[in-house]
Amino acid sequence: MSDQAAKARHFLELHRPGAPLLLPNAWDIGSARLLAFLGFEALATTSSGHAATLGLLDGSVGRERAIEHAAALAAATELPVSADFENGFGHDPEEVATTVSRARDAGLAGCSIEDFTGDPGDPIYPLEQAVARVAAAADAAHREAVPLVLTARAENHLHGRDDLADTIARLQAYQEAGADVLYAPGIGRAQDIRRLVESLERPVNVLARPGAPPVSELAELGVSRVSVGGAFAFAALGSLVEAAQELRDRGTYQFLERSRLGAEQVRSAFAPQR
Repeated sequence: MSDQAAKARHFLELHRPGAPLLLPNAWDIGSARLLAFLGFEALATTSSGHAATLGLLDGSVGRERAIEHAAALAAATELPVSADFENGFGHDPEEVATTVSRARDAGLAGCSIEDFTGDPGDPIYPLEQAVARVAAAADAAHREAVPLVLTARAENHLHGRDDLADTIARLQAYQEAGADVLYAPGIGRAQDIRRLVESLERPVNVLARPGAPPVSELAELGVSRVSVGGAFAFAALGSLVEAAQELRDRGTYQFLERSRLGAEQVRSAFAPQR
């Protein structure tokens, strides 16, 4: 078995109901290496965090750039890496399958595909088309000697469609279409998460967000994975804004105290291996 195949298998094994995998989303090589140094067992990319490093908004990075970025993060550590590939960079199932095949070539352990169309006026693919896209992605993820862990995302609750029954029906259909992990970002109430987990047979990922239950409670609800999306990237940028505003508006340097921890950790994490 190749190293990549072993990483993918290990990545899936890390999804344990009741003992969720904490999956931080790195946004560049430095953050990936630092998160690995801090002891996380796997990493994910973040489309919004990556876009911000380029001075762009989420959804503005094309397939080639996203795959190149994901490949760089996959090569940066020994950890399994799963890529956020948005809607697969295409509406047709064939385009989605191409993206997933490219994920394998990039050295990834997995990737996620969502059912957001990219059109705010009509944000969610019709169910039949959405299922066909997941089925094509699953076929591409599983048909080679190096399998990938496919996460299928139902985006209803990020786009004003707070219909839990529809979200569950979608994830059940994605499960039947071959997805390995199921994810409905935007669901945060404990009772909704419990209903979601109990309605599905595959591992469920929950997004850390304001008001969401803490990890200990998510574990009790049977969640298998907790990710942060772009939150770590924007927390870092938020610290930058605070430091810059302090210097600009007050002319003081209290931010240097906050920077010390980062500098110390970077020196330890990036020190040459002997």
